[in-house]
Amino acid sequence: MEPVIQEETSGCGIAASAALAGVSYPEAKRVANGLGIHAEDKALWSDTEHVRTLLSAFQISISPTESPFESWKALPDKALLSIKWRMEGDKPFWHWVVFVRQGERSFVLDSKKSLTSHIRRDLWRMKPKWYIEVYDDYGTA
Repeated sequence: MEPVIQEETSGCGIAASAALAGVSYPEAKRVANGLGIHAEDKALWSDTEHVRTLLSAFQISISPTESPFESWKALPDKALLSIKWRMEGDKPFWHWVVFVRQGERSFVLDSKKSLTSHIRRDLWRMKPKWYIEVYDDYGTA
């Protein structure tokens, strides 16, 4: 799985979906826009429904609920994570990233444009709030 860089400030949900689907950011954005999902909409990073809809369009199965983050070891092999979680007024906001475990290696694909490396292994720096498990091709963990 390869990182995909977001092209808009609030495009992290589109980029995370693109990474999971194995498509480019422009392709994921085209599909998202066709579904009425736009990077300019702040709901993209304050609500899970848009990313759920986009992943469904790519036929990617995910958990129907969010699970609280407990530890890196407790995460499933593939998950969407909410990091940089905060409240702005009465609304939560976060940055979407993709967690991947391959054997003994774990890393995060982070779409933030200004990063020098989009494959992050500095897990101790991130403070996830919750995650959504991404299932394999058969809809199971």
